[in-house]
Amino acid sequence: MLPGETLAEVLETYAEVAGRTDELVASLPDLDAAHPLPSAPWFAPGKEWSARRVLLHVIAETSQHAGHADIIRESLDGAKTMG
Repeated sequence: MLPGETLAEVLETYAEVAGRTDELVASLPDLDAAHPLPSAPWFAPGKEWSARRVLLHVIAETSQHAGHADIIRESLDGAKTMG
């Protein structure tokens, strides 16, 4: 969170982005639709990703970061969610 931001504002922004993502996915002709990746040292020139791959990447990143947050929470309160 940035200085001055509230949790409510962050959650509202997250919900807005999720809504726009839902609209975008619903507008796709299919999940095999491809889009060129931006020019960056970590992408090969001319590389494309399908919408399916982008969505799976977002899901994987979200779950990984949620796991990191859970580790921090467990270290603070000692509660375990699994086992």
